Order: sequence, then structure tokens, then C-alpha cells
Amino acid sequence: MNGINIPPVVKNLLIINAIFFFATWIFQQQGLRLSEYLGAHYFDSPRFQVWQPITYMFMHGDFMHLFFNMFGLFMFGGILEHKWGPKRFINFYFITGLGALALQWLVQGIEIYQITGSFLNKNEPFIEALANREYNTAIFSTNDATTLYSNYFFPMVGASGAVFGIMTAFAVLYPNMELMLMFIPFPVKAKYFIPIYIVIELFLGVARIPGDSIAHFAHLGGALIGFILVKIWKDKDRFYDYYE
Repeated sequence: MNGINIPPVVKNLLIINAIFFFATWIFQQQGLRLSEYLGAHYFDSPRFQVWQPITYMFMHGDFMHLFFNMFGLFMFGGILEHKWGPKRFINFYFITGLGALALQWLVQGIEIYQITGSFLNKNEPFIEALANREYNTAIFSTNDATTLYSNYFFPMVGASGAVFGIMTAFAVLYPNMELMLMFIPFPVKAKYFIPIYIVIELFLGVARIPGDSIAHFAHLGGALIGFILVKIWKDKDRFYDYYE
């Protein structure tokens, strides 16, 4: 991909994400957190809104979160858009982003079910109490209350799920293309780097390290849906050119 020849969908996604980031910063100076409205809450949360499964993909927690997602989108997404065309690429982007959210919701739902015995608790009095940072120690332990609060009232933000889908598709289509990455001093083939990255995300998701607020299972969801989609498309279309 020519360094200045950014295809239209990737270019517009970069611009839109930057606009959302600066809008978030501007509103935050006025005391309004856009992530509460545009980030994706658990589907049973009192704060969930129907637009959030789309808008969450354009929200980011800080500049480095935005930078690395946009770097991945620029580095891998442009090649895929040139390969597939704008329509197929944008469909892929949003489908993987939605798949990322779906897996994250599934994991959250399982955690909530293990604590409460139900996936749906929005109208229960203890959810309103949790919203006010109150809970009954006779019903929930501190850890359980913290988990419930996090799942119901912390929004998920970022394009990471879609970007992981893009990286996975790239590794399937161009397994032997060598990558020069800013934090690795030597070239690494895509078929090695990206699967290792995904395994690390799986380990971090399962390990549940205290203080880790990253939605690792959303990354895995995007990678999984990306892999399924690209395999389906690859079987249907035989015009892909592989870099061996």
C-alpha cells in the first residue's frame, strides 16, 4: 500500500475516530462523559441504549488506545480494503466489531448469572443500589458487588475488536508477509505474530488480572468472527493473491 494512498473507508474511519476522540475530550472539559452515552453497556444495563453497539467502536479511553487501534487499522486495513473493495471491507469492519461486543456480553452474562442466577436483573432493587455504589454484604461479597458494578455500569469502548478481526484476516490472507513493528527490532511473519498476540489476549482474558480493565474477550470475539468471515469469503472467491 502506498504510504499516502489511503483507501476511502480506512481514511474515513481514521477521521471519524479522531473526531469522536476530540469531541470526547472537549465535552469532558465541560463535565460530560460521552463514553457513558456512546460506549457499549451490557445489554441489560439501565444505561444501555440501542445505538451503543455501533457508537462504541468510535470511542476510546485515551490517546494511546486510539493511536494503537488506528495504527492497526491503517497498517492492515488499507491492504484489505484494496483487496476486497470498500463495501466488503466496511461490512467486515462492522460485523467483527459487533461480534467482539457479542462475545464480551456473553462473558459478562455468564459472570452475572454465576452471581445472581439470572442474565437479566435490570429491574431488581439491588441493581439500583449498585448504581449508587451501595450493596448488601449479606447478599453479595465485595468481589461479587464489584464484578456486578463493572459489568452493569462500565461501558466498553474502542475499535479493538474490529481491528483484531482485520489483523486475523490479514494473517489468513497474507501469512508469510513480514511485518516491521515499532516494538520488535526484526521482521516477523504475520502467521506467527498475530496468532501469538491472540493467544496472549486469551491468557489475559482467562487470568483476570486485578486492575486490568481491557476487554480481552472482545478482542478475541473480533478475531474469531474475522477468521470465520475470511474463511467463508476465501472459499467462495478464488481471486485472492497470496504473498508467499
